Amino acid sequence: MRVDFYGLILESPGVTVYLRSPWRCTLLEHKLFEVVCTIPGVTVERQANEWRAYLSEPRLWQHALSHIARVLKGWQEEAADSTREERRRWRWMLEADVDASGYDLHGMRACFWAYLRLSIDYGGPADYDKEGEDIDLHGFEVCIWGNAEAE
Repeated sequence: MRVDFYGLILESPGVTVYLRSPWRCTLLEHKLFEVVCTIPGVTVERQANEWRAYLSEPRLWQHALSHIARVLKGWQEEAADSTREERRRWRWMLEADVDASGYDLHGMRACFWAYLRLSIDYGGPADYDKEGEDIDLHGFEVCIWGNAEAE
């Protein structure tokens, strides 16, 4: 399966979207996961401490990515309705952990993990003491799997 992640093209057997520790996740993390689950063809598995959504086709991945972006853009627009001047941004952070041969500690081919970081800046243009904070959504994770070629 060809995974297009904003221009980064990867060959992968599939993508898994996780919601870790659902009882501790924010409402936004739940919305992000649920919007992926509503896509026809996505296989969902719910356990007590972890929920997973499996995507095995490129079109499912593209739908999931656009649905996630739509939810995050809605979150950004909520700041305009706030009485306090607020600017909201979001970005993807990618992570991979492999050895020199390109395998992880379980002997599987390298895989990428994508996490979301939210940024909120408070204050208007006239404020010199602007406040801001970064929030990492640790409960919502996306794994783009590598090929399972253990040696």
